[in-house]
Amino acid sequence: MKIPNNLRLIVNMRVYLTLCSALFLVNCSSKTDHIDMVYGQTGTSLFQLKNKQLAYTVKKQGQMVLDTSLLGVKINGKNLGSNSKISFLSQDQVAVKYTLNGIKQMADYKGNIHRYEVTEADGFKWKLEFQLSNEGVAYRYIVPGEGSQAVMGEATTFKLPEETKVWYFERDSDWKLKSHAGEWLSADISRMPTVSKMGPVQGLTLTCELPQGGYALLAEAALYNYSGLRLEAIGNNTFKANFTEGDQGFVVDGIVTTPWRCILLADDLNALANNTMVASLNPAPDSELFADTSWIKPGKSVWHWWSGKYVNFGEEHDMVDDAVALDFEYNMVDDGWEAWEDKWKKIAKLCSYAQNKGVGIFVWKHSKEINFPENDYAVMGHFLDSVKQAGAVGVKVDFMNGQDKDIIDFDEALLRKAAERRLMVNFHGCQQSSGEYRTYPNEVTREGIRGLEVNHMPEGPLPASHNAALPFTRYVTGHGDYTPLGFTEPGETSWAHQLGTLVAFYSPFNCIAENTQFLLNSGDLNPALQFIKEIPTVWDETYVLPQSKIGELAAIARRKGNDWYLGILSSGSSKEMTVDLNFLKDGDYNAEILADDIEAKPINLEGLNKEANLLQWNSAIPFKRFMDRVSSDGKITLQLAANGGAALRFVKI
Repeated sequence: MKIPNNLRLIVNMRVYLTLCSALFLVNCSSKTDHIDMVYGQTGTSLFQLKNKQLAYTVKKQGQMVLDTSLLGVKINGKNLGSNSKISFLSQDQVAVKYTLNGIKQMADYKGNIHRYEVTEADGFKWKLEFQLSNEGVAYRYIVPGEGSQAVMGEATTFKLPEETKVWYFERDSDWKLKSHAGEWLSADISRMPTVSKMGPVQGLTLTCELPQGGYALLAEAALYNYSGLRLEAIGNNTFKANFTEGDQGFVVDGIVTTPWRCILLADDLNALANNTMVASLNPAPDSELFADTSWIKPGKSVWHWWSGKYVNFGEEHDMVDDAVALDFEYNMVDDGWEAWEDKWKKIAKLCSYAQNKGVGIFVWKHSKEINFPENDYAVMGHFLDSVKQAGAVGVKVDFMNGQDKDIIDFDEALLRKAAERRLMVNFHGCQQSSGEYRTYPNEVTREGIRGLEVNHMPEGPLPASHNAALPFTRYVTGHGDYTPLGFTEPGETSWAHQLGTLVAFYSPFNCIAENTQFLLNSGDLNPALQFIKEIPTVWDETYVLPQSKIGELAAIARRKGNDWYLGILSSGSSKEMTVDLNFLKDGDYNAEILADDIEAKPINLEGLNKEANLLQWNSAIPFKRFMDRVSSDGKITLQLAANGGAALRFVKI
């Protein structure tokens, strides 16, 4: 059939207009073709914006978790990722299984790793890696080079959906981003640029309650040879990578491998609390350095600070005896021991006495006195040699007060050198965990948390809401040295709430705050003494009860062997709570229940601790102890006081 010339012209014109329209839409589009990555219900798209900037999105079950967010790093004056082409290199499966001293016996992490080569306009090539799993999405930049490379920041952003509720830690002082010891609060994502008096920069982690349901937690993993990540709220529901060094940047020798930028994903709080992605992204321990780990022993420690005692030899000697009476494994000898006459002779004598009693000694040290990088931290090495020779089993190193590149280098050097001497490490005055304890299992706890010591300070005490938020914020990425258990200074919380923190919070090295003599000799406390003595510090399994809600109620069940423990931390008004025992295994259990005694006369706290800072909270709701026989198909109903709680133990019959 012959098409008339005028009709052919019309058809060609329509084709032309269609092509022009398509080209117009492409040119006006904010992004080009996607590179899609999927693992289970986790999805990520990688693409270029119209201006050639690399960007990505994250989805969970098809719902947007992160909208268009930027990728890129500035090194040696080059804005890598701002004018790039992406080419696929490889995709591999990831499967790691390892012992985890904390929320569960074993971590079993599976995912896919996707590797891309990124070519800049000038031909420079670098690599971008993504990991996807059922636990979240993570990515990092790997930039080749020799000699000193200047890292001037990252283009990295995280754009959350509207109406996301963000949990962040707050402290009205510049200590906020030095020690990460802030109170956990929440705000709508739109308020984050102005919500804090200390400015728009927040420390990690950030827990996000998504408007469509579920949770995302922003974190970093494997923080080595780099500066610690902070996040600046820049508006438009977006956080941008921020570093302590600011415009000055920091220097990395040789290849730059950034830490993983992580978006942990969870449908519920049980999945969030059990997320092991951050630790799993860290390298495995060095097989030679940690060929034998029998010297890394979890346990509880006495601590003089709330005991009305001070660090002198005689009183620390007595603290060892108290540790024995409490069946605790350690005594933390804090700041002050170095003022002793013949300090090394005295500390060696103390360690010898403690060792004969089955108690290990940790000794305190200010970081500034050993943070000299010269000769591979020779000063640090000499100090640790002396600690080891004296017979101590660990060190508590304090006041790093930051997370710049130099501090992170110091932290890793300390872990490595301590491991070479078979010494455990307790970090204080530091940032939160990025999973270092997997690579260096001799890190048995770290602060980076607003802990119970605040109850002893003018800016205290801790509110119950802070405690009820911690298992779903700070504790998701690693252990925390909260120094739990404060009966003589509980603030607004009840005694049963304090007992519940022993279960709800975790630390392989669990340093107990309370006056040891009060623990041993208080008649009001005596019914809970055996519970305090016997509770583990690491667990085989963790389960978050479905009633839990961040900042309002944390109900955490943990198993050790055949026995289960349950810690309940409530915030706000009194309430009735029914506990479904379906987390128990088959069979019967003897249940020991330590719960708020709401009908009893409040405990008068005046005079119980001469060091106490009671403020207006000079009384506390006591607990009552009762027994029951239960099984997995049963229920227990508890009456929780205002800001109350409970601690329960289920012993398999």
